[in-house]
Amino acid sequence: MEVILLSDVEKVGLRGEVVNVARGYARNYLLPRKLAEAATPGRVAEVRRLEAERSRHEARSFEQAREIADVLGQTQLRFDVKAGPTGSLFGSVTPTDIADELWRTKKIRVDRRKIDLDVIKRIGRFSVPIQLYEDVTVEVKTMVVPEGGELPPEEELAELEAAEAAEAAEADEAAQQEAVAAEAAVAEVIASDEVEDEEAEPAEPEAETDDVVAVAVTDEPEPPADEPGAETDTDS
Repeated sequence: MEVILLSDVEKVGLRGEVVNVARGYARNYLLPRKLAEAATPGRVAEVRRLEAERSRHEARSFEQAREIADVLGQTQLRFDVKAGPTGSLFGSVTPTDIADELWRTKKIRVDRRKIDLDVIKRIGRFSVPIQLYEDVTVEVKTMVVPEGGELPPEEELAELEAAEAAEAAEADEAAQQEAVAAEAAVAEVIASDEVEDEEAEPAEPEAETDDVVAVAVTDEPEPPADEPGAETDTDS
Protein backbone atom coordinates (compact mmCIF):
# COMPACT_ATOMS: atom_id res chain seq x y z
CA MET A 1 0.00 0.00 0.00
CA GLU A 2 1.37 3.43 -0.96
CA VAL A 3 1.34 6.20 1.64
CA ILE A 4 2.83 9.68 1.98
CA LEU A 5 4.84 10.06 5.18
CA LEU A 6 3.85 13.03 7.35
CA SER A 7 6.87 12.52 9.63
CA ASP A 8 10.24 10.84 9.40
CA VAL A 9 9.76 7.18 10.32
CA GLU A 10 12.89 5.25 11.17
CA LYS A 11 13.73 2.53 8.63
CA VAL A 12 10.72 3.54 6.52
CA GLY A 13 11.42 6.97 5.04
CA LEU A 14 11.46 10.74 5.41
CA ARG A 15 8.60 13.18 5.69
CA GLY A 16 7.00 13.87 2.32
CA GLU A 17 8.24 10.68 0.70
CA VAL A 18 5.89 8.27 -1.04
CA VAL A 19 6.61 4.78 0.26
CA ASN A 20 5.11 1.34 -0.21
CA VAL A 21 4.35 -0.47 3.06
CA ALA A 22 2.32 -3.47 4.18
CA ARG A 23 -1.40 -2.69 4.29
CA GLY A 24 -1.73 -3.83 7.92
CA TYR A 25 1.25 -1.70 9.00
CA ALA A 26 -0.32 1.36 7.36
CA ARG A 27 -3.82 0.80 8.75
CA ASN A 28 -2.82 -0.26 12.24
CA TYR A 29 0.17 2.00 12.88
CA LEU A 30 1.03 4.77 10.39
CA LEU A 31 -2.44 6.12 9.62
CA PRO A 32 -3.92 6.07 13.17
CA ARG A 33 -0.83 7.84 14.55
CA LYS A 34 -0.96 10.50 11.83
CA LEU A 35 2.48 9.45 10.61
CA ALA A 36 1.24 9.00 7.05
CA GLU A 37 -1.71 9.59 4.74
CA ALA A 38 -3.09 7.66 1.80
CA ALA A 39 -1.21 8.35 -1.43
CA THR A 40 -3.97 9.68 -3.66
CA PRO A 41 -2.94 10.77 -7.19
CA GLY A 42 -3.58 14.44 -6.35
CA ARG A 43 -1.45 14.39 -3.17
CA VAL A 44 1.36 12.49 -4.89
CA ALA A 45 1.47 15.12 -7.65
CA GLU A 46 1.65 17.87 -5.01
CA VAL A 47 4.51 16.11 -3.22
CA ARG A 48 6.44 15.74 -6.48
CA ARG A 49 5.97 19.46 -7.21
CA LEU A 50 7.25 20.50 -3.77
CA GLU A 51 10.24 18.17 -4.05
CA ALA A 52 11.19 19.65 -7.42
CA GLU A 53 10.88 23.16 -5.98
CA ARG A 54 13.16 22.28 -3.07
CA SER A 55 15.79 20.74 -5.34
CA ARG A 56 16.14 24.05 -7.22
CA HIS A 57 17.53 25.61 -4.03
CA GLU A 58 20.19 22.92 -3.51
CA ALA A 59 23.81 23.20 -4.67
CA ARG A 60 23.96 22.77 -8.44
CA SER A 61 27.73 22.89 -8.96
CA PHE A 62 30.96 22.03 -7.18
CA GLU A 63 31.78 25.71 -6.63
CA GLN A 64 28.37 26.47 -5.22
CA ALA A 65 28.62 23.45 -2.92
CA ARG A 66 32.00 24.68 -1.64
CA GLU A 67 30.49 28.08 -0.80
CA ILE A 68 27.63 26.44 1.07
CA ALA A 69 30.08 24.17 2.90
CA ASP A 70 32.03 27.21 4.13
CA VAL A 71 28.84 28.62 5.65
CA LEU A 72 27.67 25.36 7.19
CA GLY A 73 31.10 24.68 8.62
CA GLN A 74 30.62 27.75 10.83
CA THR A 75 27.03 26.90 11.70
CA GLN A 76 25.76 25.39 14.94
CA LEU A 77 22.20 24.16 15.16
CA ARG A 78 20.32 23.95 18.43
CA PHE A 79 17.28 21.82 19.27
CA ASP A 80 15.49 22.23 22.60
CA VAL A 81 13.68 18.97 23.29
CA LYS A 82 11.92 17.11 26.06
CA ALA A 83 14.26 14.63 27.73
CA GLY A 84 14.26 12.24 30.66
CA PRO A 85 16.59 12.31 33.69
CA THR A 86 19.24 10.22 31.91
CA GLY A 87 19.20 12.44 28.81
CA SER A 88 17.07 10.15 26.66
CA LEU A 89 14.67 12.06 24.40
CA PHE A 90 10.93 11.53 24.48
CA GLY A 91 11.02 12.01 20.71
CA SER A 92 13.98 12.27 18.35
CA VAL A 93 15.85 14.66 16.06
CA THR A 94 15.63 13.43 12.47
CA PRO A 95 17.27 14.29 9.12
CA THR A 96 14.17 16.29 8.18
CA ASP A 97 14.51 18.31 11.39
CA ILE A 98 18.11 19.13 10.43
CA ALA A 99 17.15 20.12 6.88
CA ASP A 100 14.20 22.24 8.07
CA GLU A 101 16.33 24.06 10.63
CA LEU A 102 19.02 24.84 8.05
CA TRP A 103 16.36 26.31 5.76
CA ARG A 104 14.74 28.27 8.60
CA THR A 105 17.96 29.75 9.99
CA LYS A 106 20.24 29.94 6.93
CA LYS A 107 17.90 29.63 3.94
CA ILE A 108 20.12 26.78 2.75
CA ARG A 109 18.38 23.79 1.21
CA VAL A 110 20.04 20.37 1.53
CA ASP A 111 18.89 16.96 0.37
CA ARG A 112 17.55 15.22 3.47
CA ARG A 113 18.53 11.84 2.00
CA LYS A 114 22.17 12.94 2.02
CA ILE A 115 22.23 13.79 5.71
CA ASP A 116 24.22 10.93 7.23
CA LEU A 117 22.04 10.45 10.28
CA ASP A 118 19.48 7.91 11.40
CA VAL A 119 18.01 9.77 14.36
CA ILE A 120 19.34 11.46 17.50
CA LYS A 121 17.73 9.98 20.60
CA ARG A 122 19.56 11.70 23.46
CA ILE A 123 20.88 15.09 24.47
CA GLY A 124 24.43 15.99 23.57
CA ARG A 125 26.74 17.60 21.05
CA PHE A 126 26.88 16.01 17.61
CA SER A 127 28.58 16.52 14.26
CA VAL A 128 26.18 15.66 11.46
CA PRO A 129 27.78 14.91 8.05
CA ILE A 130 25.93 16.28 5.02
CA GLN A 131 26.88 15.59 1.41
CA LEU A 132 26.24 18.78 -0.56
CA TYR A 133 27.61 17.65 -3.89
CA GLU A 134 29.91 14.98 -5.28
CA ASP A 135 33.15 15.13 -3.26
CA VAL A 136 31.77 17.98 -1.10
CA THR A 137 30.74 16.98 2.44
CA VAL A 138 30.49 19.17 5.52
CA GLU A 139 29.87 18.41 9.19
CA VAL A 140 27.30 20.60 10.90
CA LYS A 141 27.65 21.05 14.66
CA THR A 142 24.36 20.24 16.36
CA MET A 143 23.35 20.68 20.00
CA VAL A 144 20.40 18.75 21.40
CA VAL A 145 19.49 20.48 24.66
CA PRO A 146 16.95 19.52 27.36
CA GLU A 147 13.97 21.81 27.19
CA GLY A 148 14.31 24.72 29.62
CA GLY A 149 17.93 23.90 30.45
CA GLU A 150 21.46 23.70 29.13
CA LEU A 151 23.80 20.89 28.23
CA PRO A 152 25.92 19.56 31.10
CA PRO A 153 29.70 19.08 30.68
CA GLU A 154 30.93 16.20 28.51
CA GLU A 155 31.92 14.15 31.58
CA GLU A 156 28.39 14.33 32.97
CA LEU A 157 26.91 13.49 29.56
CA ALA A 158 29.12 10.40 29.43
CA GLU A 159 27.99 9.38 32.92
CA LEU A 160 24.33 9.81 31.96
CA GLU A 161 24.81 7.73 28.84
CA ALA A 162 26.61 5.02 30.81
CA ALA A 163 23.82 4.98 33.41
CA GLU A 164 21.20 4.64 30.69
CA ALA A 165 23.17 1.83 29.04
CA ALA A 166 23.41 0.01 32.39
CA GLU A 167 19.66 0.37 32.95
CA ALA A 168 18.99 -0.95 29.47
CA ALA A 169 21.31 -3.90 30.05
CA GLU A 170 19.56 -4.71 33.36
CA ALA A 171 16.18 -4.50 31.68
CA ASP A 172 17.35 -6.82 28.89
CA GLU A 173 18.73 -9.31 31.40
CA ALA A 174 15.49 -9.23 33.42
CA ALA A 175 13.47 -9.76 30.25
CA GLN A 176 15.66 -12.71 29.26
CA GLN A 177 15.27 -14.26 32.72
CA GLU A 178 11.50 -13.83 32.54
CA ALA A 179 11.48 -15.46 29.12
CA VAL A 180 13.53 -18.42 30.39
CA ALA A 181 11.26 -18.79 33.43
CA ALA A 182 8.17 -18.66 31.23
CA GLU A 183 9.59 -21.34 28.91
CA ALA A 184 10.43 -23.53 31.90
CA ALA A 185 6.90 -23.10 33.30
CA VAL A 186 5.36 -24.02 29.96
CA ALA A 187 7.60 -27.08 29.68
CA GLU A 188 6.62 -28.14 33.21
CA VAL A 189 2.92 -27.81 32.42
CA ILE A 190 3.33 -29.82 29.23
CA ALA A 191 5.25 -32.55 31.05
CA SER A 192 2.62 -32.67 33.82
CA ASP A 193 -0.18 -32.97 31.26
CA GLU A 194 1.62 -35.83 29.54
CA VAL A 195 2.01 -37.69 32.85
CA GLU A 196 -1.69 -37.22 33.68
CA ASP A 197 -2.67 -38.45 30.24
CA GLU A 198 -0.55 -41.58 30.68
CA GLU A 199 -2.07 -42.29 34.11
CA ALA A 200 -5.60 -41.73 32.86
CA GLU A 201 -5.19 -44.01 29.87
CA PRO A 202 -6.78 -47.46 30.62
CA ALA A 203 -4.48 -50.43 30.63
CA GLU A 204 -4.75 -52.63 27.61
CA PRO A 205 -6.37 -56.03 28.47
CA GLU A 206 -4.11 -59.00 28.28
CA ALA A 207 -4.68 -61.10 25.20
CA GLU A 208 -6.84 -64.16 25.95
CA THR A 209 -5.10 -67.44 25.21
CA ASP A 210 -6.74 -70.84 24.85
CA ASP A 211 -5.17 -73.61 26.82
CA VAL A 212 -3.47 -75.82 24.37
CA VAL A 213 -3.35 -79.48 25.22
CA ALA A 214 -0.61 -81.30 23.46
CA VAL A 215 -1.61 -84.77 22.43
CA ALA A 216 1.12 -87.10 21.44
CA VAL A 217 0.09 -89.43 18.64
CA THR A 218 2.20 -92.39 17.79
CA ASP A 219 1.48 -94.55 14.81
CA GLU A 220 2.62 -98.10 15.50
CA PRO A 221 2.25 -100.18 12.35
CA GLU A 222 0.70 -103.62 12.67
CA PRO A 223 3.24 -106.47 12.38
CA PRO A 224 3.35 -108.00 8.91
CA ALA A 225 1.64 -111.36 8.36
CA ASP A 226 4.89 -113.28 7.97
CA GLU A 227 6.33 -111.92 11.14
CA PRO A 228 7.27 -114.72 13.53
CA GLY A 229 4.62 -115.28 16.11
CA ALA A 230 1.78 -114.29 13.82
CA GLU A 231 -1.11 -116.81 13.46
CA THR A 232 -1.40 -118.52 10.09
CA ASP A 233 -3.79 -120.98 8.51
CA THR A 234 -2.15 -124.36 7.59
CA ASP A 235 -3.41 -127.16 5.52
CA SER A 236 -3.82 -130.38 7.48
